[in-house]
Amino acid sequence: MRKAVLGAALAGVVLAASSNVYAAECAAGKTMKDGVLTIATGNPAYYPWVMDNDPSSGKGFEAAVAYAVANKMGFENDKVEWTSASFDQSIQPGVKDFDFNLQQFSITEEREKVVDFSAPYYSAPMAVLVRKSSVDNGATATVDSLKELKWGIDSNTTALAMLQQTIKPSSDPLLYDDNVNVIEAMKANQIDAGLFDLPTALYLSAVVLEDGVVLGQFPADRSDTPDQFGLLMEDGSALKECVDEAVLAITEDGTLAKIEAQWLQETTGVPLIK
Repeated sequence: MRKAVLGAALAGVVLAASSNVYAAECAAGKTMKDGVLTIATGNPAYYPWVMDNDPSSGKGFEAAVAYAVANKMGFENDKVEWTSASFDQSIQPGVKDFDFNLQQFSITEEREKVVDFSAPYYSAPMAVLVRKSSVDNGATATVDSLKELKWGIDSNTTALAMLQQTIKPSSDPLLYDDNVNVIEAMKANQIDAGLFDLPTALYLSAVVLEDGVVLGQFPADRSDTPDQFGLLMEDGSALKECVDEAVLAITEDGTLAKIEAQWLQETTGVPLIK
């Protein structure tokens, strides 16, 4: 039995190592600049994806992911160059001035017609947004506590089904036709809480809702159709296979999970809901 377990473990190590070697060899001669990987993100780039608008620091979820992928592709940190590109510009068809770009690009069928995406590096979990007054009144990141809140939900999203199946609130949620109206209802004290994907919840709490608090997040696998982010490349990019291999390698060796825990749980202070 021990030999079988050891053999499986060694096989996993060999598989991960071979993926790493393949990703590094694969990228040779395929980048915009020989021996250099050019990565783009937005300007400004926002917390917690990039800290202090400085992706070259490697701090922030997407900055850390970028360097982890680059390293698996055989590029040391000093062989990574950063550039900026707007979100809207990047998802348009045409020649790109970067090897890949990451700024929370959701992978969609429509976009895949004009650009290439890597394998997903992030599946966005659903998160609970409340106002500080709800926290002051005792709301916590537990299902039992969430049941007692008054909820508002965009009825056009999968959030409604998740709310009903996972939280099962004590009172019927109020239904709205978009997230803007959910936030307005929260501002007017008509509801206590809303359910959004984590990136949206972080943005709303930081920019839109003055006293907004992201109370907690569910594991991404609790959502039937989580929004998934991919590294964006020019359509038909010769690097796609190499980038996919690198993303697979950091997923299999646990690097990606550690980066997510550090920057999207510990740094933001958004705990997992129990």
